Amino acid sequence: MSWVLDAEIHLDAMGLGYVIKDKNKASIQDCAKALIFLRHHLDEGLQIEYLTVNDPLVLWNVLKERYDNLKLVTLPQARYDWAHLRLQDFKFVYEYNSAMFRITSKLKLCGDSIADYDMLEKTFTTFHASNMVLQQQYKEKSFKKCSELISLLLVAERNNACS
Repeated sequence: MSWVLDAEIHLDAMGLGYVIKDKNKASIQDCAKALIFLRHHLDEGLQIEYLTVNDPLVLWNVLKERYDNLKLVTLPQARYDWAHLRLQDFKFVYEYNSAMFRITSKLKLCGDSIADYDMLEKTFTTFHASNMVLQQQYKEKSFKKCSELISLLLVAERNNACS
């Protein structure tokens, strides 16, 4: 799924994003450029499999049809991972932060939206039971972005490690 986003961004940057859209009026040269780009960034096995496809829109659509079902597998797992993500299960804040952003990225790629509010609530509600006072103090700071809370937690973790 990340390949799709990367390919779309690169094609847009090259001024060729329209070539993989339905009912486009792409020139032969633009189609060739887009096709070269797409083939170049495919796995070797897929390159061979789709060697006879000469239209970038057709190639894009057959790949989309073939791999769109990944969302059906990825989304339930990402939702499960989100439901079971707990700050208290991680030794370091940066590990939790990485896991949270990996999961939220998968959810967003599959069409679920996770807002900063959701990430803040997830973090607050999964503090270890022995840190409930600390959790309440952080919650009272009324953070708008999860990155602000994570920064504060990282600083606090670093200060605790130094003392």
